[in-house]
Amino acid sequence: MQGMIPLVPGLPGGPELIIVLFVLVLLFGANKIPKLARSTGQAMGEFRKGREEVEEELDEIQGDAIPTDEETSTDEPEPETAEEKSA
Repeated sequence: MQGMIPLVPGLPGGPELIIVLFVLVLLFGANKIPKLARSTGQAMGEFRKGREEVEEELDEIQGDAIPTDEETSTDEPEPETAEEKSA
């Protein structure tokens, strides 16, 4: 088992990150990288906001389907049964 190559490699370390950054600079140029990073951050923010909205809607739908204790409890006393009335 020790001699086996892992199917999923680990996260890139120092030398790999330097190579990736170098390739990015070559592809996009040094001036466009900040704009690219900013637009990526904005897209991630929009995605996160949309995901939260969908989760809230799903929670509301699930909340409507299952009544909570607050929805089922009322301030009115429970009706008396026939046995309680005769006692």
